[in-house]
Amino acid sequence: MLPDNITMYDAARHVFPDVFLFDGGRYVIATLVMSAILWLVHRTGLRVRIIQSRRATRADYIREIWTSARSVLVYALVFTPVLWLKSHGYGPGPWTGPTGWLAMSLYVVVLLVVHDAWFYWTHRLLHTPRLFRKWHRTHHKTVTPTPFAAYAFDWREAVVQAGMPVIWQLTIPTPNGAFFAFLGIMIARNVWGHSGTELHHRGFADHWFWGLFTTATHHDLHHSGGFGSNYGLYFTWWDRVCGTEHPRYREIFREITSRGSMHKSGDDVAVAA
Repeated sequence: MLPDNITMYDAARHVFPDVFLFDGGRYVIATLVMSAILWLVHRTGLRVRIIQSRRATRADYIREIWTSARSVLVYALVFTPVLWLKSHGYGPGPWTGPTGWLAMSLYVVVLLVVHDAWFYWTHRLLHTPRLFRKWHRTHHKTVTPTPFAAYAFDWREAVVQAGMPVIWQLTIPTPNGAFFAFLGIMIARNVWGHSGTELHHRGFADHWFWGLFTTATHHDLHHSGGFGSNYGLYFTWWDRVCGTEHPRYREIFREITSRGSMHKSGDDVAVAA
């Protein structure tokens, strides 16, 4: 929490670098850890779980890293005044509720559910023709997802993506530990969804419980041609209820997760969206 007499100029000068480094650090750590995991996985028999036969190019990586860095800058620019507002009494006070692990876990679950709803509906809005061309097309330049595409947004979409955490911070009392855990899960799930490799076990998408969670295949289909489907981030329920789940999602997931036993040579197989 900032001192209550700090000016916006001081907040920008002292707080902005910390916010930028924190959010940039989340992105760097998550993408590098996921990339290291994929490097190891792709040198085992699980390389047959690579979803697409197409490979991302050097230009794809450069674009994704550059646009993600710009998004981190936008997030820092958005959150610096939020912290200044909170230090001047705008918004809820410090968390005074229970702080046990169960309470914190439930709080994180609520954050994820709310954020998933925000992401689904803003994502669908961004796919309307006018907004797609101006705000969301940058992200869809990534046809073959890589972990570095996690924040690869147009600057306007980055503002939209920051919207839910900003509104939450300014309206709802929040335990810091739960919010930081939420931010960690958010970036980890984002890079996992853009990993381009299906690491979930066979039967995951068809299971009554696990099938409520998205997979790398789920989001990969959204990038590789199923633009009008699979809008969810963490969960599949909005896509199911609203009829926007890719019609062949489970079929394709079953095909990908069966490759180990079907293809002894380890050759990649393209997914037809």
